[in-house]
Amino acid sequence: MNLTIENILLVGSLLLFISIIAGKTSYKFGVPTLLLFLAIGMLAGSEGIGGIHFDDPRIAQFIGVVSLNFILFSGGLDTSWTSVKPILWQGFSLSTFGVLLTALTIGIFVWIVTDFTIYESLLLGSIVSSTDAAAVFSIVRSKSLALKTKLRPTLELESGSNDPMAYVLTIAFLSLVVNQDLSIYSIIPLFFLEMILGGLSGFLFGRLSKYIINNIKLDFEGLYSVLIITLMFITFSVTDLAGGNGFLAIYICAVYLGNQDLIHKKTILKLYDGLAWLMQIVLFLTLGLLVFPSHIIPVIGMGLLISMFLIIVARPLSVLISLAPFKMKLRRRLYISWVGLRGAVPIVFATYPLLAGIEKADMIFNLVFFISVTSVLIQGTTLISVAKWLHVALPEKVKPISPTDAFLSEHPKTAMEEFEIKPENHAVGKKIVELDFPKNAIIAMIKRNEKYLTPGGSTVIEPNDTLIVLSDNQEGINDVYECLNN
Repeated sequence: MNLTIENILLVGSLLLFISIIAGKTSYKFGVPTLLLFLAIGMLAGSEGIGGIHFDDPRIAQFIGVVSLNFILFSGGLDTSWTSVKPILWQGFSLSTFGVLLTALTIGIFVWIVTDFTIYESLLLGSIVSSTDAAAVFSIVRSKSLALKTKLRPTLELESGSNDPMAYVLTIAFLSLVVNQDLSIYSIIPLFFLEMILGGLSGFLFGRLSKYIINNIKLDFEGLYSVLIITLMFITFSVTDLAGGNGFLAIYICAVYLGNQDLIHKKTILKLYDGLAWLMQIVLFLTLGLLVFPSHIIPVIGMGLLISMFLIIVARPLSVLISLAPFKMKLRRRLYISWVGLRGAVPIVFATYPLLAGIEKADMIFNLVFFISVTSVLIQGTTLISVAKWLHVALPEKVKPISPTDAFLSEHPKTAMEEFEIKPENHAVGKKIVELDFPKNAIIAMIKRNEKYLTPGGSTVIEPNDTLIVLSDNQEGINDVYECLNN
């Protein structure tokens, strides 16, 4: 079946609907939704019952890059700086040094057991060196599994921030495969340039985006969501054009914005949560359509060997070495090493060799696809049992609530206070978003001229307003008092 303008919407919507229903069903069995989305794409493909012929890695790569923009940006928005700050260096070590060690270890192993050249082997190792946050937490959340202190934010930070490192390594070793006369030392400046420019661009665009969002006056609330999507793509594209790592830039930009006071922030967070799910489904379906199952069969033996080495040797070794300078119990290190699922990102990166036209591109793509599926099957279905076996899971009654979840939830606060704003108060004439309001309190309503208003971030405080403030505790009320009277 060939896709045409007339039937692409019908086919696409049916695939999305089937994926959503299948994803809901998979929760009961602990099967990662990623695996089902890929399977549905394969069934709909040219060798499946759907008969949809799709064999264009360029389009697949484009869809992959766009999807990763949304997925990484959503993950960054949902990252609480308060939770991440205590484990920042652990996460940074895992997402940089850990990824490098994984790539080198896998590369050397592949070089030994296959007829790949050393650069082709390191290219394969780089492609499969990053983990997939979506695959991990779709299972953890579906089973309501809570992890002990600092373990979950460590996993979230690593999974959300290690894709840029894997991307840089993939591009670097691909250039060595294509240009045999280049030295391995020639990629070192490229690495530092991409990472430094990516980090700086992300922070600068984050500050610029905050200023634009809070100061531009748009007539419709929905346009703010369009604005932030525009800023996201500008951040990625400009950074990439300047020679930096666009994926790192959008992640850092999103982390910055997610921890700032923004107009219509609640709407933006909910929008990106839905968009991230949509992009995951579209991405996995596309990659499922791209693969030919008959091409996977010849590489099953080699793929299984590499996958087992990755799970049992390479990943644990890289985690233990990366976390060696930090104080952490061994069972927590072991669990981090087990939560090393490979997902859609390595498959997207595997399209780069296809487009470069290198000799073993097809074999690399098929191996990466098989390794990703095997990783999800083995590790993804055992995350919960391994967490309980290693005693890193919390009982349900003491599960912590992340700051983002608390912010988005509709649970009532435990303390309430009314604050009357005098004409001489420094808050007069300012937008709520400009007040540097405490994170543990919200302005639920404003009483103005005997009428009650539901405020937003752009609401301007006027003289004699009465702010009705809700907080988690009395300490939050005290913080609000200091905020309004300093």
